[in-house]
Amino acid sequence: MEDKKPDIQRLMALEDSEWQKVERDFCGRLLSYALRRTGDHQAAEDIVQETMLGAVRGIGDFDRQYTFEQYIFGICRNRTIDHLRRRRTMTIQEGKDEDGMPGMEALARNTETPSAIIRGKELSGHAREILGDVLRDWVDETWEQNEFVRLMVIEAIFSGGWRNRDTWKRFELRDETAVAGIKFRALKRLRQLIAVRESGSDVLPVIEAAAEAGEAGVFDVDIQAIWLERRVSCPARHWLARLLSGTLDAKAAEFVRFHVEEMKCQWCRASLDDLQRADREGDLDELLQRVRDSTSRYLRSRTIGRQ
Repeated sequence: MEDKKPDIQRLMALEDSEWQKVERDFCGRLLSYALRRTGDHQAAEDIVQETMLGAVRGIGDFDRQYTFEQYIFGICRNRTIDHLRRRRTMTIQEGKDEDGMPGMEALARNTETPSAIIRGKELSGHAREILGDVLRDWVDETWEQNEFVRLMVIEAIFSGGWRNRDTWKRFELRDETAVAGIKFRALKRLRQLIAVRESGSDVLPVIEAAAEAGEAGVFDVDIQAIWLERRVSCPARHWLARLLSGTLDAKAAEFVRFHVEEMKCQWCRASLDDLQRADREGDLDELLQRVRDSTSRYLRSRTIGRQ
């Protein structure tokens, strides 16, 4: 479900041509995200410019357990929060934005979660990475099987924190036991995927505890956080484009709409806005030029110093 990724090695080498591709590919999406959050077009453009410059400056510390898209949107999210704090029009909970997503800096320094308090121990960084990978594998596998109701049910429970009694009504299932069955089979498959990757991982006890729990709210803090951090169910950009063009299969389209509208994925909303803007040629020319001017100055200063 993923799109083509930028070449991280070339970005780290500060190759101007690769950064120009990033600017063309991401500026529109970043602008849509910042504009949705601020409601101020000029402020949103400033945030995009700061985001791109921050991405160039920080690329040397890029953490490969995240995608580049997660990296750059994480920076944009943090710059947006900074702007809103300065504007003093809303209260932002420390280390968390209104989407329930911790910032990239917060992810790096977070040492305790609610589920760790409940269980008395925290998942290691390595185990969290494994869990993120297998969640993504499960989503991809389920998508390929065209099991979109199953995918929506699990996203609602794991990512949305829905309870069984709310979920079965939304998807017109037989009753709560039907939801429990979908959840049980998903957890069983996750256990299998984890065992294949690393049989001794400390992720397995978390999945076992999840399988025994009766309600999502009791056990899903780690799974929910990782689902959101890793964006495991976000459809690739070309799927969003097909949704807009009306060429996406009806079942897949139902899932994408659920993900965007009911799960309220800010990243996919921003991509949809950007895709719709793509029909208006020239809308981003001025912003792209501003971004190009600021990042190219930084790139020149860094590469000159190496010569």
